[in-house]
Amino acid sequence: MSQDQKKVCPTCNGAKEIAGSCECSSEWRGSQVGEEWQDCQCTPTIPCPTCNGTGFVKADASLPA
Repeated sequence: MSQDQKKVCPTCNGAKEIAGSCECSSEWRGSQVGEEWQDCQCTPTIPCPTCNGTGFVKADASLPA
């Protein structure tokens, strides 16, 4: 009995990617672009490393879904 069961990825909750975020603070100075200082530190949106961007992971046969 070989069933290919899938369950929603617990890392990205089925979204297929991890959303990037930005944090801004005038207390630090990150980098200067032209005449302006950039006060925000941002991380990019990346494909989920757990499900490789599919939104699902294989369900373990020994665990109930």
